[in-house]
Amino acid sequence: METKRVKAYGMEAIDKPLEEMTIERRVLQPRDVEFEVLYCGICHSDLHQMKNDFGMTAYPIVPGHEIVGRVINIGSEVTDFKIGELAAVGCIVDSCQHCEHCAEGNEQFCDEFPTFSFNSPDKYLGGMTYGGFSKTYVCEDKYVLHMPDSLDLAAAAPLLCAGITVYSPLRHWNAGPGKKVGVLGIGGLGHLAIKIAKAMGAEVTVFTTSPAKVEDAKRMGADHAVLSTDEEAMKAYQKSLHFIIDTVSAKHNINMYLGLLKVDGAVVLVGLPPEPLEVGAFNVIMGRKSFSGSNIGGIAETQEMLNFCAEHNITADIELITIQDVNEAMDRLERGDVKYRFVIDMSSLTN
Repeated sequence: METKRVKAYGMEAIDKPLEEMTIERRVLQPRDVEFEVLYCGICHSDLHQMKNDFGMTAYPIVPGHEIVGRVINIGSEVTDFKIGELAAVGCIVDSCQHCEHCAEGNEQFCDEFPTFSFNSPDKYLGGMTYGGFSKTYVCEDKYVLHMPDSLDLAAAAPLLCAGITVYSPLRHWNAGPGKKVGVLGIGGLGHLAIKIAKAMGAEVTVFTTSPAKVEDAKRMGADHAVLSTDEEAMKAYQKSLHFIIDTVSAKHNINMYLGLLKVDGAVVLVGLPPEPLEVGAFNVIMGRKSFSGSNIGGIAETQEMLNFCAEHNITADIELITIQDVNEAMDRLERGDVKYRFVIDMSSLTN
């Protein structure tokens, strides 16, 4: 297949820094949309992939899956996008399109496994897909999203992964008026979970190990913020919540939070702890409680989330950086030194 060369930022090997490189993008197919990348968020899973924490990284790698841009070219059969419009791509850029999950709009659960924005087998060119740390991106129109122009584009970029990761379970477990929702952890995911759950009409209680984040949680709209190391404060919330969204990606005691649930309540994990979490049998049996998980969302639901966030003016709290500062940002992300999401201004990657 014919290709064209595009400037990007990536890693040649696990022991190399992110640096400028040239990659190949496919020339437009009839259903493709090509857009200039304006902003790209940095997700913790970018860092995991760079460090090969999942054992599946193929180098060279170009990260980035919270991609916002402006359309510069469309294929001959594209009708839903026009040149000059805003567009966005999240985690998923292809799927089998014929299994039951794809048919239901749950491409994230595709039986043949979805193709992700980067470090995923490329069905067109062979090799692996390259992500949004690049000048342009090419994707089939079915997987390209309409970015509402009312939102701050840089601050909206993290919605493409962090936003849908928390929106999907909040919607699935019916967060809304009359529901008491807990948010465990205030980071890139947790801070958006607060905003989205509150906009859905839920009463939101945040649990954090950081005293400094207690006030931050209230600023974001949380009704209550609890220091989880305060045993007396935690006792006050026993059997009080319908649903807890767990955004923590480190080892933690899940049983402590199962105790905060009402009968038929659920703790839903969206973080990725590196070690298994142990659940005591009595902690789920007593009260018919559930410990579940959730993973991003399908394309239609991601568009629904973007529209919801535009309606409620929800964006991430970000620190905007240049591509030249990306290695320092990754180091800071690894230390947890960001409130609450880095986003790259891709205009800093000059032609």
